[in-house]
Amino acid sequence: MTTARKPSATATTTKAVRPSRRPAASAPSRARVGLSLHIGLNKVNPAHYGGWDGSLNACEADANDMEAIARAKGFATTKRLTAAAKSATIIRDIRNAAAKLKAGDIFLLTYSGHGGQLPDTNGDEPDRQDETWVLYDRQLVDDEIYALFGAFAKGVRIFVLSDSCHSGTVARVMPAGLDAGQVPRLMPPSVAAKTYESHRSLYDKIQASQPTRADSTKGTLASVILISGCQDNQLSLDGARNGLFTANLRAVWDGGRFTGSYRRFRDRIASRMPASQTPNYFVAGSPSASFAAQTPFSV
Repeated sequence: MTTARKPSATATTTKAVRPSRRPAASAPSRARVGLSLHIGLNKVNPAHYGGWDGSLNACEADANDMEAIARAKGFATTKRLTAAAKSATIIRDIRNAAAKLKAGDIFLLTYSGHGGQLPDTNGDEPDRQDETWVLYDRQLVDDEIYALFGAFAKGVRIFVLSDSCHSGTVARVMPAGLDAGQVPRLMPPSVAAKTYESHRSLYDKIQASQPTRADSTKGTLASVILISGCQDNQLSLDGARNGLFTANLRAVWDGGRFTGSYRRFRDRIASRMPASQTPNYFVAGSPSASFAAQTPFSV
């Protein structure tokens, strides 16, 4: 008798498949942002300055040339020339930049025009004078500028270039000995005094509403480097094509061939200029060694 063999049962085993442990893709790092504002005034509104129009030759050209450098380095630029360089507009532009920029970003601010002075009414200046940028419709007080810097986030880099006379000390007496054709970027003392007396309530109110420069500087979390056209006891000179400071800055920059730190940049510019006009180097806010070591205009 033949017995049929039963087929053997086949066991089916299901093996759990573990997901492969691939490293999670890291989020792409945020590219640094560079914003710039370029201000140049070849004249101001005589209605505010007692009939004085402050005519200069080269400030608009300075602003155009600084904007060209900024664009070449990847900045998104804004430019305000002469009648467009009103106080409310400039303040808004700086505030807009502060609202957009984050740690690691950079704000470039260039000014070419007259420097002025006002009596210091909030007691933050040893010489009892506040320095100003002479904008089209009124002066922008240094206390306002430093307060605006205080709105920038921690870690933002701010680079300021000012081709102007900016000292209340020199504004007391117009220096003699200028060569024929040399025009200082300085509001004459008589105009400064007349402008203040005509608009005393405005300027006193501005100063009263601002923190002192020392308080603003302490409260500024951004890192600020300022290179200005001259020392406090000197004059910045206008020119036919550029201001003397801006002309030498462009020569040192050499179309972007310059390499070196911000301090070296200032020193190279100063080496080309007469002893009567020596660019100043000033650091404010939260000092950053890494910022200072970078090549200027680096985004």
